[in-house]
Amino acid sequence: MSEEQKREKADAATAEEQKQAKADASAKPSGDQAEAASSEQPTAGENTKANAGEPSASDRVKAGTAGEQASDTAKASVSQASAGEAVASEEAPAQRGAEADSGGEAPEAKPAPAAALMSGEPTAAPGADVAKAGGAGEPPGGYAAAKPAAPQAGAEGAQPREADAGGSEPGAEAPKPRATKAAAGEPGDAPEAERAAPSDAEKEAKAKAAAEARAARANARAAKTEGAEPEAPKEPSPNQPLLDRLVAILKAFRADAVEEAFINEKDGHIPYVSVKAEAWPDVADLLRTHEELKLNYLRNLSGIDMETHMEVAYHIISLETKRNYCVKVKTDRESPSIPSVTPIWPTANWNEREVYDLFGIDFPGHPDLRRIMMSDDWIGHPLRKDYEPLDPEV
Repeated sequence: MSEEQKREKADAATAEEQKQAKADASAKPSGDQAEAASSEQPTAGENTKANAGEPSASDRVKAGTAGEQASDTAKASVSQASAGEAVASEEAPAQRGAEADSGGEAPEAKPAPAAALMSGEPTAAPGADVAKAGGAGEPPGGYAAAKPAAPQAGAEGAQPREADAGGSEPGAEAPKPRATKAAAGEPGDAPEAERAAPSDAEKEAKAKAAAEARAARANARAAKTEGAEPEAPKEPSPNQPLLDRLVAILKAFRADAVEEAFINEKDGHIPYVSVKAEAWPDVADLLRTHEELKLNYLRNLSGIDMETHMEVAYHIISLETKRNYCVKVKTDRESPSIPSVTPIWPTANWNEREVYDLFGIDFPGHPDLRRIMMSDDWIGHPLRKDYEPLDPEV
């Protein structure tokens, strides 16, 4: 049997004893009432009423006296019960605070003194004290008893809110900002090697070691160069015979026609010759009609601004022998002029017009020399290196 059931059983027994005592006290008449009852004799009418089942006058007096006593007893019991509830309601917060201070363990509840019960007064229902202490739907003892104990203030101090929000352990130090760490002189997140700055002696030693390593590598290269055999002479270009033959033909035709001759290795070992501008029309006709050369097709010509002078490069090929040659013709920058080869190679027509338009090189003998890309009233030549447009937005 639980403690609560034991208390209820004891309360019920006490109430029953009090009820029986009150009934005994009300049944015994006082001395005055006994004398009055013995002195008074019922009359015939009263006897008749008694026989008929009606209460006599003495019985009504006794019933009124008993009713008044019962009423007074009920009022006293109600006032006692109200006082008990007030005391219990005043003691409840203190009791809950004590439970919270003691770590959430509620002390054993002591039964309040039972009030005198009237006849027919209902007894306390089982569990009523629990419902009164906790409320409807609340755990026994109320929510205050179910809450965890509050942290003790004092030397340990309350935990910071950051710890509660972040879920860190109690007593853990909150992270400091990097700026605060730097101001406080604490080490940051940088590696140890970066934080430890080398001293002047260490820097000097490293610089000396690097200089010694460079000197050793230089000496090794020098020793290797001295001990190595001299480089073999550079092999001639496979097209060198073609260049020599071209130069021989041109010099035989005109001794002062060729200014320079070389092999352009970066351009597929093509033979290059530089010819004077005044000799160029005759040389061009010779290249096209020579029985051995037969350079009958002009693939392309382009202008070049060399800043000190202007040049035009002619790429020529023989459709029969499939041999390629390049001829360069130089001219003055201030008044550039090179004879037109359109009558010899018709493909030079639009190419010479383009060079005239963009570089300003004149081609005397051209059948229709005019601008081909820019408008006729355009000022200047856009591909010259000293070109300055009148309208910067264009």
